[in-house]
This record gives sequence, structure tokens and C-alpha cells, in this order.
Amino acid sequence: MAAANSECDFEQGNAQKPSSEKLVLFSSTGSGFGIFDDAAQVPAIPPPPCIEVLSSEVPSSVKHNVESVNLDGVTLLKGRVNTQQVFGLSNSDLVPGKYEGGLKLWEGSLDLIKALRSDINSGLISFGGKRVLEVGCGHGLPGIFALLEGAAAVHFQDFNAEVLRCLTIPNLNANLSGKSHTSSSNLTILDKAEVRFFAGDWSEIDKLLPYVSTGEKHDKDAGYDFILMAETVYSINSLQNLYNLIKKCLQHPDGVVYMAAKKYYFGVGGGSRRFLSVVEKDGVMTSSLVAEITDGSSNVREVWKLAFK
Repeated sequence: MAAANSECDFEQGNAQKPSSEKLVLFSSTGSGFGIFDDAAQVPAIPPPPCIEVLSSEVPSSVKHNVESVNLDGVTLLKGRVNTQQVFGLSNSDLVPGKYEGGLKLWEGSLDLIKALRSDINSGLISFGGKRVLEVGCGHGLPGIFALLEGAAAVHFQDFNAEVLRCLTIPNLNANLSGKSHTSSSNLTILDKAEVRFFAGDWSEIDKLLPYVSTGEKHDKDAGYDFILMAETVYSINSLQNLYNLIKKCLQHPDGVVYMAAKKYYFGVGGGSRRFLSVVEKDGVMTSSLVAEITDGSSNVREVWKLAFK
């Protein structure tokens, strides 16, 4: 993988990355993870236990510098956290089984928020009173956006509890503190919303999440109305677990998944199209392309919408 800055960060319109990262997310040379192209070579590392992280578990030892992100009229606040302080990593975006890149704000998160805002403005969706799960949340900006749009419950999931404690929760606090552009009505809704944080692997986390679907199409009290995820399909080895989690958690029959990702992640075999092949093979869900981004700053990026047939 191309080396990242020690402070994991992405600013809209000004990607602070080495030029080589404009073409590949993960390189196959140097300190990268090209060795994981072959699934047989992936070391068997047991995942950390699944736990719920409380909003009070923010460590005072990690500095959280707040910056604004402007998204076509929507302003959100994000933290900039030193990877060395949190994980002891100074030159990595990903260490499989230990750190899954959650301290970096990838482009897909911003693409996802723009797509959500566009569909809201078009009257296609509304978060008002809905239950939302952000999978692989990292910074948690899409989930925070849904919360500011009136969601009744937003649950944030990340592989690493440290990411939730050091970044996701502080980001949420910053955006609810009145520093971001929110209306008084939104703030009233936020006071009543259910916000929870869960850490763990996709193969096990459904056992901890409170809104898991029963699989019964008539049971509208089970499942999440929206599942949001950005840059979660980079590893070919995790695609099936991710898809299984979605099916377990999405509300039947009207739940919707919004997925933002690069079309291909060179060096690790994943990508939006590889994930969609898993979906198509199963035959349970439909997919539709919401947006395609070819701005020259990275691989081709896409936003997809998934729903039950």
C-alpha cells in the first residue's frame, strides 16, 4: 500500500496523499499489502471480540483536531487523529486483522453523503424516524449526516473499538455541539435519537446488533431501514461476510443499502463490481448505480443502491 501520512486525513478537493495513491489504493511493493492478493497467503488472525463501545469511552490521551468538510452546501466536522498514538502505526493505511483503515477519511464517505443528499432532495428517500446502520464507519460522517437528517436510531460499526473511541464518537460530539450547520429542529430530533457504537468483525457483529432482521417479510419491527457503507469492499476475503451481514440486518422488504466504493481496488482483489457479483450470484437483492465519479484523483468510484427483490 502506498504510504499514508501519520495523521490520517482526506480533505475534499485536496487529497493529501502521495501521487502514487491516485491510481492505486493498495500497492504491491514496499510496505504494501500486495502479498494478500492470494487468499491462501492471508494469515489466520482471530478477530477481536465483538463489543459495544459507550459514548463515554473517549480517551483523553489522543488529540482530536477538528476540521470542516464542505459538501456542496452541507458542512460536517471531522477529526484528524494520529495513527501512531492510537495503533503504534506510522506508515500504514491497513494491517489486516489489526487495523482496517478506520482513521482515514476515504473519498467514498464523501461520495456517499453527496448521493444521499441528492436522493433526499429528489424526494426518493427520507431518514426521518428511520433506523440506520453504518457499517465500517471510521469517521462516521454518513451516519452523522443521517442523524442530522432526523434518523430515529443510528448505530455505528467498525472493526476497531479504538477507531470508535478515538474518532467516531469525538466526530459525533463535534457535529452535535452546535459548531456545524444544523437547524434547531434537527437538534431537537438528535436529543431523542438512539445512538450506539459496536466494534467487531462482520462474521460475528450481528449477534450484538439490536436490530437484526428475522427474515420475515411481514416483520417491519426488525432490521435497519438503511445500511450505509463506504470503502468496505476492498478485500475479496471479506465480501461474503459483509453480504451475509447485510442480509441479516436489512429490514424486509423495504430496507435500502447505499454502498460507495472504488470500482476496483488494485492489489487486494476487491471492488464494487466484485461485491456485486456476490450479490448477483445469491439472487436475493437487486442493485442500481446511483453515481459514478471519475475525477482523476483516484480509481473510478461508484455509489450503488441495493434492495431486496
